[in-house]
Amino acid sequence: MKKAFIHQIFYSEETRLALDNGFIPLDNSGQRPDWCEYWPIRNFIGHQEMDDDALYGFLSPKFKSKTGLGASDVHQFLASVDAATDIVAFSPFFDAGAVFTNIFKQGASGQRNAWPVFVESVRLLAPDVDLDTFVTDSRNTIFCNYFLAKPRFWRYWFDKAEMIFNSAEENNSPLGLGLNQTINHTSGPTPIKVFVIERLVSLLLATESRWSVQLFNPMSLPVIYLGADRFGEQLAMLDALKMAAATTGRSEYMTAFATLRAQICR
Repeated sequence: MKKAFIHQIFYSEETRLALDNGFIPLDNSGQRPDWCEYWPIRNFIGHQEMDDDALYGFLSPKFKSKTGLGASDVHQFLASVDAATDIVAFSPFFDAGAVFTNIFKQGASGQRNAWPVFVESVRLLAPDVDLDTFVTDSRNTIFCNYFLAKPRFWRYWFDKAEMIFNSAEENNSPLGLGLNQTINHTSGPTPIKVFVIERLVSLLLATESRWSVQLFNPMSLPVIYLGADRFGEQLAMLDALKMAAATTGRSEYMTAFATLRAQICR
């Protein structure tokens, strides 16, 4: 892979000083904190020219703490990526992706208000998708917007994201009101719209086969749930069962998934 412009977002002097020198600083100080990373991404895609052959990324200040990866690790991996690749992902939390049927169910776990908003958001973005039966696996699960992509994907992603943005900003429909509800998060109360946007890339990759994707091995990155590292083989099996179900459409794989999940998540 020849060219990559990897930005790292900062919100304050403290987060600016903590940035990785191997990334390009992207200032979001004092700007719409209710949208978190989407606001600076939106400003960039909407106003900057992009090289169609290059990869672009917009990482949060917590990239190193969540992935254990520095800029040198990212660039070293990119050197092995085929130039035709559309998307390169560096997603942690393999456990969170493996133990839930899909990334939206994971996001709604323990957050009762989030699920109906997720359902309505997906109905707007991908009307044919039923979140109750929708399956995502490690081939398409990306947390925290930790991915790089060529402009053609970013522009497509942006058009979809703006549907959520406009609904939330208008705030005059059931969906708009729901998107602006807050739920508890490690960084404090956060609007549900942020978590919808973070899951958009996974929705697109799981429903559209036209994108070429290369993944940094998610099983080598940190997990999020306490004690999950004790269940490495079982997590791999859960993920493999979901892959098989998504590939073949056979319900028996998801039946086996549910049985194995119940043994782990007691």
